[in-house]
Parts: sequence; structure tokens; C-alpha cells
Amino acid sequence: MINLKWTTLGGMTAAAACLGLMAGCTPDSGTAKTGGDTKAEAPKTGDTKTETTATANRPETKGAGVKVDGDTIKIGLVASLTGTEKAWGEDSQMGVQLVEDEINKAGGIKGKKVKFIVGDTQGSPETGKSAAEKLASDGVVAIVGEVASGVTAQVLAVAHEKGIPVIAIGSTRTDLSKQSNCFFRVCYVDDFQGPTMAKFAKDGLGLKKVALMTDQKLPYSTGLSQSFAAAFKKLGGEIVGEQIYSKGDLQFSGQVTQLKALNPDGVFCSGYFPEVGPIAKAIRGAGMSNVKMLGGDGWDSPKLIENGGDAIIGGYFCNHYSNFDTRKEVQDFLSKWKAKSGGSMPGTTMAALGYDAAMLACDALKRADELSSAAMIKALDNTENFKAVSGTITLKGNHGDPIKDALIVEVSKEGFKAAKTYKPSEVPTL
Repeated sequence: MINLKWTTLGGMTAAAACLGLMAGCTPDSGTAKTGGDTKAEAPKTGDTKTETTATANRPETKGAGVKVDGDTIKIGLVASLTGTEKAWGEDSQMGVQLVEDEINKAGGIKGKKVKFIVGDTQGSPETGKSAAEKLASDGVVAIVGEVASGVTAQVLAVAHEKGIPVIAIGSTRTDLSKQSNCFFRVCYVDDFQGPTMAKFAKDGLGLKKVALMTDQKLPYSTGLSQSFAAAFKKLGGEIVGEQIYSKGDLQFSGQVTQLKALNPDGVFCSGYFPEVGPIAKAIRGAGMSNVKMLGGDGWDSPKLIENGGDAIIGGYFCNHYSNFDTRKEVQDFLSKWKAKSGGSMPGTTMAALGYDAAMLACDALKRADELSSAAMIKALDNTENFKAVSGTITLKGNHGDPIKDALIVEVSKEGFKAAKTYKPSEVPTL
């Protein structure tokens, strides 16, 4: 592990972190990716129905925000540096650190140095809220993160009150962008990745009957299952049933027995990687050897293969990025990453998304009329054709949600292999 020089929030010591349950890579305690234990869910905005965010009315913040004073621009990062989603948090942090180094080496922004201050969310909405409050009191002009949607919802509640923009790294829950004009993200939303996986399942794999396995404690999981099911049925497929579980569960024999009776040719498992591996083992152990395993970006962690072994090999999930992409933006990013890491490759997609979110924050500050939260919100809202590692990002007219392609990856013994890319125009709309 690289020794990165970061400013970490005071009250979140290692001892405090140990009090929380260990979380995994990008779990979601009630949100698009929120890693970690079964912490309390973020407050829901309306129901969990998926809707098109581009038509949503975004409440405008009344907060004064922050005007940069002095020689340093402080930006916050909220990330799960402890807990089950630690892999996501560490990759997010490393991606952001690369941006800080790069921007400052080039002279900073408008003559000022950039400093990212990190708050450990521990994969918990409550701790995420406390981290955001601490960052706001430290005078950050914006906050980057989180990955778990449930955590991000709490961070956003603080940011909206203060008038500080949030640029989410991997929070895909569709309704987040409806909650505030302070909210932006560099990842696609679940209303896109669910239909993308449905399209691949029906037309790419020829599946006709799919069962759902849904983590009832994660809004990310419930929303993603819903969008997949709606799109799969729209394409002519059949959802034969749904079984539920909760984050942290270890035994799935009861659910798998029910699934087997439904005789599906595929199982869409919309939760996070810590549980997906054991679920795959239970499915194969029940004799369902030919059933295809499918999922969303919550599968993205090397620990998926660690936990699932041979049972998860041959599964497919939706993702934002691949280390094997030949685009110049990706290759340049990987060169910087390997130079910093001693030659290793990023372990999860959150490395690239963290880099993108931090670089977008800096780009918005460069374009802003002044170095303030309010000017930054305006600049972010007018972002067009931003060349990011994970794809070109346009936010203008999209209410904080970028329109991007989605990547289907196959789980192999060698790692995650890119299988197919879908453009938004190629998948059914909900």
C-alpha cells in the first residue's frame, strides 16, 4: 500500500473505525453503492421508483457556500477508507491524489494550490454525514464522493444546506440528482445500467427467464433490480420471481432453494460483491450449473472472484471502465497510476471515477467566474464534452447526470474482461 500524504479528518481515528462493522468494496447501505455493514438507510425521497432525472425539478440550495480565501483551495473527499467497501475508498482516494499532484505540479488553479481533505465514511450513512459536516466546517468549496448511494444521500443533505456542490464518484441511484441543484456525478445512473444488463441478458445471451436476488437493505440494489426487471419484461423476457437477503448475510440456501424451483436460465443479483460471491457458490452448489449470473457495478472488486471462486466465473456485470481500454485518456491515466503505485494496476473502477470526479471539480473551478461554491455549481451545470478517463461527460441540460456509454464485463479467472459496450440509444428507456 502506498503511503499517501493526505489530510484526514480529525475525529475519525483508527480506533473509531474499528468500532464499525467491516465493509467491503462498494457496498451500499441503502444507496447506489454503499459499502459496509447494515447501517441505517438514507432517507428516501419519494418511493424507490426509477424515473428520468432529466425531467426532474431540482431544489435550489439556499446555502451561502464558500468563497475561497487565502492561497489554498480546499476540496473535500468522502470515501470508505475502513469497512467492507475499503477497496473502493482506497482507489477513490488514490485517484484524487493523482489529480492533486497533477494540478499543483502545473501551477494550481488561478495561482492557488489545491488541497483535498479526506473524511472516512466507513461505508456508513451516519458517519458519512458527520464527515461531510466536518468538511463543511473546514471550509471546503466542494465535496467529491461517495461511492455508496446511501452514504452520498446523507452527504448531499449537508452540502445542500451549506450550498456546497457534490460530485459523486460511483453513486448510481437514480433519484439522487432530484434532491438538489448541488448534486453532480461522473457515473451513469441505475435507470441506464439496469436496462443495459436487461438488453445484454435478452439479446446478448438469449436468456428468457430470469430470477432476481435483491439486497433489501440497499436502495441501490432494490432500485437496480426494479430497473432491470422493467426493461427485461419490456424486451419480452420473463421475471420468474425474486428472493431477498440483507447485507452481511452468510447463508443463502433458503433463497437458492426457492430460486431453483423457478427454473430460471439467469439470476440477476443486484447487490454488492461481498455477498454475490457466496450467493454464486450456493447457486452452483444447488446444481444450477448452467444458470447465468448477472449483476451491476456493485460487483466491481477483485474480492468478487476471491469470494466466489469458480462459481462466479462466467458471470457478467455492468461497469464504467476497463483497465484494458485503449483510449488515450485511459492509457495516460494508467501511466500516472502505475508510476505512483510502483507498477500495479487499479483494482476497481473507482480509481478512474475518483480521478474523473476530482479532475471535473478542478476543471469547473478553472471555468468558474470566481473561486466560490456558487460559481462552481454554475460551471458544473454547464459542463460539455469533458474528456474523462471513464468517457466523455456532458452535464449541461442533464440535471447533474452524465450521458455515457456502459460496459459489460465478463468475470474470468484472469480478471474482468470487457465483453460489450452499449450506448444509451441502444437500450430500452423506462
